[in-house]
Amino acid sequence: MKALVTGASGGIGRDIALILSRMGYDLILVSRNTDKLEQVKKHLKTDVQIISADLSVEEECFALYEAVREQEIEILVNNAGFGAFGRFSDIPLEQELNMLNLNVRAVHILTKLFLEDFCKKDRGYILNVASSAGFLAGPLMATYYATKNYVLRLTEAIYEELRKDESNVHISALCPGPVDTGFNDRAQVKFALPGMRSFDVAKCAVEGMFANKAVIIPGFPMKLAHIGEKFLGEETMLKAAYYFQHKKKG
Repeated sequence: MKALVTGASGGIGRDIALILSRMGYDLILVSRNTDKLEQVKKHLKTDVQIISADLSVEEECFALYEAVREQEIEILVNNAGFGAFGRFSDIPLEQELNMLNLNVRAVHILTKLFLEDFCKKDRGYILNVASSAGFLAGPLMATYYATKNYVLRLTEAIYEELRKDESNVHISALCPGPVDTGFNDRAQVKFALPGMRSFDVAKCAVEGMFANKAVIIPGFPMKLAHIGEKFLGEETMLKAAYYFQHKKKG
């Protein structure tokens, strides 16, 4: 049994790797930061292969796939991603294009390539890490929210295609709210709401993936918030999103 986890150098990716290792899965860990991956490897009980790659570069996505395609991978976790805070007109275009490449293009490419292989074998799991941001528009984090909308809707559509085909391949989208990881440090914001522990989110993610859930929302407060969104108008949600995003600036 083998799983590939991108963005595995910390946070949710690291903790998903830890949980899967405890379940007996050998691992392929992917990140730009080889040193951090080596630190993660020390805590894993199963065989670990480390691959250093910048998945915001399209060629490196394809190179990653080619490097591992002959291995018997059963689980793909697309976790790598980042966000940026600020008015859309103020964030540098190059930074946003890099975000689109990592949060969207890399997820799309790897999902497509591994899904084709999984479907040929008629088995496998794909876990795409989206966000509760995927349910909303996100003023002051407009591009990040848009990327997570893409990941969520793509995953849901593929889920239904596989369900209709009665496939033994399963795909899920993880949609957590605030999580205590290094994400906010890179985005240069602070939490407007208390964050869940990364390990708790990872545990919920793995359980939901194996339960074949289309959308996994960790924590009762976020589940309740998602239900509440359905009863509020678009304008109200935009105002609320702006309010909470504005409070993040530290």
